[in-house]
Amino acid sequence: MRIVSGKHKGIRINAPKKLPARPTTDMAKEALFNILNNSYYFDEITVLDLFSGIGSISIEFASRGTKEVTSVDVHKKTTHFLNEISDKYDLNLNVINGDVYRFLEKNTKQYDVIFADPPYDFSQEKFEKIIDLVFEKKAITKRGMLIVEHSKKTNLSNNKYFVKEKKYGGNCFSFFEIKNEIG
Repeated sequence: MRIVSGKHKGIRINAPKKLPARPTTDMAKEALFNILNNSYYFDEITVLDLFSGIGSISIEFASRGTKEVTSVDVHKKTTHFLNEISDKYDLNLNVINGDVYRFLEKNTKQYDVIFADPPYDFSQEKFEKIIDLVFEKKAITKRGMLIVEHSKKTNLSNNKYFVKEKKYGGNCFSFFEIKNEIG
């Protein structure tokens, strides 16, 4: 995994091979951050990274100077690894070892950007539950964005908060926002 931009640009981070993670490819990550760069000043936002794995997305946000990054993953080995990287490179990461659904149920904070990268083999219902919890629990700011990474086989466009989908190789990003209701 390579840090694409920011104060740690170009640094390669090698995670142990036995960790249960599928990092976002550099090409997809770079494309995603180009989109985000047009919407946000990174030093002014808060980010929640769900199913963070080894932290590819969290690290990228932190390298770009994001005010606050919270990373949540259920696997102790991946959160331990991410904590080590955060300490080594003095990144501003709040790493939480825990179940994403329980975290969302109990969470009381709002974030400007929420990124979720669940396992690609998740059922449609599990993907939908993530989206629904984020908006039901008001975890996202009024001008915030939820981005869900998934395979081409998953279609999330029927969700009422869906805005757009972008495809990069085998990766898809679906974007969700609170839509201004006129009436």
